Amino acid sequence: MNTLRYLKGHIPEVIGVIVCLAVQALCELSLPRYMASAVNDGIVRAQGGDMGYLAGVALAMFGLCLGSVVASALCGFLASRLAATVAKSLRSQIFSQVMRFSPAQVNRFTPSSLITRSTNDVTQIQMTIVLLLRIVLLAPLMGAIAIVQVVALGGGLLWIVGASLLAVLAIMIALYVLAMPKFRRMQSLVDRVNLVAREMLDGVMSIRAFGREDHELEKFDGASRDLMETQLYVNRAMTLMMPALTLVMNLATVAIVWFGAQGVDVGSMQVGDIMAFISYAMMIVMAFLMVTMVAVLLPRAEISAGRINEVLAEEPAIREVEKPQSLAGSAAKGELAFNDVSFAYPDAEGMVVEHVSFKTHPGKTTAIIGSTGSGKSTLVQLAPRLYDPTGGEIELDGVDLRQLSLAELRSRIGYVPQQNFLFTGTIASNVKYGDTSISDDEMARAIHLAQADDLVASSAHGVDTAITQGGTNVSGGQRQRLAIARALALRPEVLVLDDSFSALDYATDARLRRALAAETKDMAVVVVAQRVASIMQADEILVLDEGKVVGQGTHQELLETCPAYREIATSQLSPEELGLGKEA
Repeated sequence: MNTLRYLKGHIPEVIGVIVCLAVQALCELSLPRYMASAVNDGIVRAQGGDMGYLAGVALAMFGLCLGSVVASALCGFLASRLAATVAKSLRSQIFSQVMRFSPAQVNRFTPSSLITRSTNDVTQIQMTIVLLLRIVLLAPLMGAIAIVQVVALGGGLLWIVGASLLAVLAIMIALYVLAMPKFRRMQSLVDRVNLVAREMLDGVMSIRAFGREDHELEKFDGASRDLMETQLYVNRAMTLMMPALTLVMNLATVAIVWFGAQGVDVGSMQVGDIMAFISYAMMIVMAFLMVTMVAVLLPRAEISAGRINEVLAEEPAIREVEKPQSLAGSAAKGELAFNDVSFAYPDAEGMVVEHVSFKTHPGKTTAIIGSTGSGKSTLVQLAPRLYDPTGGEIELDGVDLRQLSLAELRSRIGYVPQQNFLFTGTIASNVKYGDTSISDDEMARAIHLAQADDLVASSAHGVDTAITQGGTNVSGGQRQRLAIARALALRPEVLVLDDSFSALDYATDARLRRALAAETKDMAVVVVAQRVASIMQADEILVLDEGKVVGQGTHQELLETCPAYREIATSQLSPEELGLGKEA
């Protein structure tokens, strides 16, 4: 079973639990025998003045009780510790695996489902391991020995135990049929609640802007209600089970006393034997009950295990090469070459980028522009291997990116994504995020280049100013500048800016570009932009339309030869600003 496989590598702990369970079973199964002896022989011996016998029996029973308590406590400790260790390991494996996924794989599982799998599903596995170690191993052992003891006692009462087991089995089958489909549905409903909640929190600004609070609350209430109704159904079924099982056990006790009394009357049984028989019968019924209960709960854990295994079995789309090449001896530095590159998203019908070729080198700025959905961001996401090209190849300093280790590649390419994200911490921790060993001087240089000096200067704590999750306590422009500083602090060979100036005013944009031009002569710069004014001075401009390069050259060359670029340019700037005089 999927759940049991997680116990591999923990054999010593499992053996320790089994030893404790064996001691616990031995102690508990010996108690009814001592009790029967005390009742059958103790009174007679006490009347004869043999009080030592009763004292010995009482001491033995106390020792067995103490041994059972100690063994049970130790077993619980070992089982809980083992289950917690397995849960910790699983969460670590899931997190590590997700960190290796491409963005498309994360989106396919959905972030809300991945969160549920690493929390709720892992907790389900943890609880099931405790049940398996404490109940599944103990119950069969106690049940089997109790049956042997019942048979040895005789008295013709074995049929009562059989009837009780059949009644318990009928109750558990009914519970299985009623509750199991709901167990299977519950996990998907938890995913749905997480998805709706995450969507509401991420889109809270849009929700408020359009006055859709009531609609979103109704949607969340609907998801919560479905989960609540399913959980109530399951809990009601489980609640009804306990009174039914208690009734079965009490009826069994009454039957044993009734028919056992008849055996005492005819001399075939003794009173102590009846008491021992009741104890063993309850042990048998409880052992059977515990096993069937686990059989009901185990499929839910199997569902969780299957969901976890889906994540762990998923092959990361971006794979590390077994024997990576090194760029340490490469003569070229910062030469990023796209050679006939094409790319399609998984399960997409067509190509997003087709047959794109260009090369950049230190001191050169390559700009990429195009209409919305033309593939600009997708193209630059191939540089740090967030995706791998479907066709063609990308080289850094003459080496295919797929032949480099991801660590070396991403230390040489500074990537500023379109959606800037800051982490909980401080300005300093965010700027040094790519390499915590960066000196304070290097950090200050990066902040200065990114035109973020004003943010540091205006903050009471300087670079130690707190940044909240996602950078929500700073403006969009400040987030962009800190994200650019984070990339610059690494001193990369290639700096990739994916529309990273969109939140900046024109004056800050101009200052930042002048600073980059002056200070980045030893690195290549690739810029995705929407503003023609910000890329007019680029050494080379690529114009994308529906994933294809429809123009490539300088600003002036494209104005003359590329209608798509000319259309974009004239829609943003006047002919005079474009250097066209009174034309167009």
